[in-house]
This record gives sequence, C-alpha cells and structure tokens, in this order.
Amino acid sequence: MATACNQHVFPQRYRVSQDRDRSFLFFPPSTQDRMQGVLSAPVVLVMYGDYQSPESADVYRLIKVIRRQLSVSFGENYLCFIFRHFPQIQIHSHAQRAAEAAQAAAAQGLFWQMHDILFAHQQELGNGYLVEYANRLGLNVSKFLQEISKQVHIDRINEDIESGLQSGVTAAPALFINGIRYIGSWKIEQLMTAIVTASH
Repeated sequence: MATACNQHVFPQRYRVSQDRDRSFLFFPPSTQDRMQGVLSAPVVLVMYGDYQSPESADVYRLIKVIRRQLSVSFGENYLCFIFRHFPQIQIHSHAQRAAEAAQAAAAQGLFWQMHDILFAHQQELGNGYLVEYANRLGLNVSKFLQEISKQVHIDRINEDIESGLQSGVTAAPALFINGIRYIGSWKIEQLMTAIVTASH
C-alpha cells in the first residue's frame, strides 16, 4: 500500500470519490490531526503541505502571520490550523523523509517544533540534517532514527495523502477553510479576507 500511495495511484473507488466533489474536504478535521487551536474554533484551516516545496513554506509563513493577527483581533481560539502531509516524491526527493521526521518528532511531543525547522531549512533535508535537527530539539535521537529507518510513521503520512487525493488535491500547498477549498491567491490580504468571511 505504501508504494501505491507514494506514487499517488489508487483503486477506482478513490478516483470516483475524488471526481465527484473536488472542492470539499473529504475527511473532516479530527483529534487525530496535527493542530494548533481547537476544533470548535469559528474557522478551521486545513493545509496540505510538502516540506520541500517553497510554495508550501511561503503559505505556512503567511498562515503564521495571519494566526497572530487574528489571535490579537478575535482571540486565540478564533482559528484552528491543521497540517496534513502531502509529500510530492516525484519532484521532491527529501519530502517524504522530512514528513517522517516530523512524525517521529511528534511521537516525542515536538511535532510543531520540527515542522518549523523543516520549513525553515528546505535546502537541508538530507538524513544528516534531520539528525542535527533532532539533536537541536533534544529528542531521543536513537528512537528518532529507529522510527525513520523502520518507516514506523509511513502509514500515517499515506493516510494524509489519501485524504488529500480524495478531496481533489493534486499538488501542495492546498488549503481548505471550514471544509471548502480555497482557490484565491497566496496573498495575505486575500487569505485573511477568506478566513474572516468563513466565520460569518
């Protein structure tokens, strides 16, 4: 299954559901997701991202700024941000391993810290760098390396990919605001407007 998922090739039932409705989030946000905020927030923003994609990093930086601004204006529980993995291995050779590193860090309670480092160092995602980042975060490096070498977290990553494909995602980044695909430009004003509008 892992190989099929990584190549984005799926049985017919997945393709049918993907074609049926490409503008809505097929799998709703849940407590299983990696999130900042609460699911009961007026706006839940789901991002499908690739750690080696410059566009994904740019959009994530935008979202961080927007979250800070909205937190000041409307309170810290106004926006819930969820990140789902969508490594595009056919064009980004380190994206999947980086996603595994994020999940291995999550197993030790430091997902978002690793997540931020990976986006900040997109040109340095080789294995040696990943170990360096794990060290920097104070992770149990032997456990971290063991989980990556055994691909302990690959199923979780593939679940994210599947959920994206069923929602019509073909490339990262992709955003869904309260379950509806965002198709505007990657500019702070437009994205902020779409988020605030979705809360009404």
